[in-house]
Amino acid sequence: MILSDKEYSKVKVTTITGRYITNEHIQEFLNGLPGYFKIQDIGLSIQKNTIQSITFGTGPKRILMWSQMHGNEATTTKAVLDFLNCIQLQIDGASRLLEVCTFKMIPILNPDGAKAYTRVNANGVDLNRDAQELSQPESQLLRKEYEQFAPHYCFNLHDQRTIFNVGDTKLPAAVSFLAPAFDVGRNISSSREISMLLIAAMNKTLQNIIPGQVGRYDDGFNPNCVGDAFQMSNTPTVLFEAGHFYNDYKREETRKYIFLALLTAVHVIAEDTFNSYTIADYNNIPDNNKFFCDILIKNAGTIDGTPSKTNTRYVLYKEVLENGNISFEPKLMTAEDSKDVRFGHVTKDCKMTEDLQWLADNGILRLIK
Repeated sequence: MILSDKEYSKVKVTTITGRYITNEHIQEFLNGLPGYFKIQDIGLSIQKNTIQSITFGTGPKRILMWSQMHGNEATTTKAVLDFLNCIQLQIDGASRLLEVCTFKMIPILNPDGAKAYTRVNANGVDLNRDAQELSQPESQLLRKEYEQFAPHYCFNLHDQRTIFNVGDTKLPAAVSFLAPAFDVGRNISSSREISMLLIAAMNKTLQNIIPGQVGRYDDGFNPNCVGDAFQMSNTPTVLFEAGHFYNDYKREETRKYIFLALLTAVHVIAEDTFNSYTIADYNNIPDNNKFFCDILIKNAGTIDGTPSKTNTRYVLYKEVLENGNISFEPKLMTAEDSKDVRFGHVTKDCKMTEDLQWLADNGILRLIK
């Protein structure tokens, strides 16, 4: 499903933007939803912050999705709110979706991590590595909701770093997907095949908008990951990864792409058009690689006097929470961390006067002096 920019502007929840999203940011929007959206407090985090779910629709096909399992990955939360808005505004066949599907969304599974802007929860545990031990209340809650709701499909929604590119190209992975494995051999079960077909459909939609900028995430099997665990239980599960689009550090563009991917997937489920796609379509999506840095600096040796073979410097931004906002602090990458880097989202040359000025103005020149 492809909505025009004008149509998307109607469904985008413009009161919720940027990288820092907590319960407090989304509550007003949730409170304003019509009564057929059933909002429930389903549990508490380590720090006693509320975890909520939104259930809507009356159809037989059940779809469970959760976002911000990692607290500092909020792009997909914005996208699911846009999806909720699309439904309440009755845009793009929303009434049909409500008749055929029943949805349950957990917009912020890790509210403590969201508030602190950390990947982990308040106990320092990565919830996406806790699927077997279930040591954390947030993990236990997700498993309980999974068992009680008994979904036919699961959507596991995340952000990925700016380092990812698509295949061997210099195109950033604006969106990545994965049909998680259910065994070490990465075999294809009936449930994993369905995951692959959903991803093939979403990729087809996105290729019309961001050609060449969709990647396939590593499918190494890890039963401690929630997607792998649910796939082991024969529930088709899809991993969504919102990545970097050109100069989109606030992730407002990739938010739109995740929304459009969600819309595509639920229409495929509702209309049962899986036969329009193949496993080969999924396998033809290039793998992700980690070939990007944020800023690639050429001829740095003219500044710091290093030999020509180490003449290039690589910078990554560190995301820092300051007074309720995320700032991006440039950090020089080590030789080990940058050994595979080929491209920069921005490239500057120290032999160019205007580039030197840009590096100075943005607090980067001091890193290489």
